Amino acid sequence: MNASVAREGSASRVLLADDDVALTGVLARSLARHGLHAIEADSAQAALAAAADLRPAFAVVDLRLPDGTGLQLVAALIALNPSMRVIILTGHASIPSAVEAIKLGAKDYLVKPVNAEEIVAALRRDSADPDLPITTKPMSVNRVEWEHINRVLHEHGGNVSATARALSLHRRTLQRKLAKHPARA
Repeated sequence: MNASVAREGSASRVLLADDDVALTGVLARSLARHGLHAIEADSAQAALAAAADLRPAFAVVDLRLPDGTGLQLVAALIALNPSMRVIILTGHASIPSAVEAIKLGAKDYLVKPVNAEEIVAALRRDSADPDLPITTKPMSVNRVEWEHINRVLHEHGGNVSATARALSLHRRTLQRKLAKHPARA
């Protein structure tokens, strides 16, 4: 933890919880150019300890952490500080996880790759944008399959075997599909 961060006001602190240390380093430097002081954490446990100690106003949380999920961390951070503005940043986006993140109190859900300007805009946005353009391009077949698999997986509490049975797939086939990166929209 950076000593200068501890001296700064909590209104300019942002917690970066991601196991990709290179990414958090780059984001920390980019956010500093926007007047935000980053607190880096590479696990959910480290993020909770930093949040309890330094009380950041913002948090950017990866969906996949080595010791838990970003969804669990969102709930814990909001319980610790209900006024904290938390956003999810993930390379493994799905509609069910986006819906759950918002239900748990996240203010936004961003899909990697994003730049610092997009993150700052999401952190400082007070309300939703009703004028957001709606795309007319339908999702690809592969993306629809990915979304469906993730919805069924969520419905079965992450149980791969139960999900495979519900989808009439062999468990190994489902595991291979889940190991792939999400299909492009």
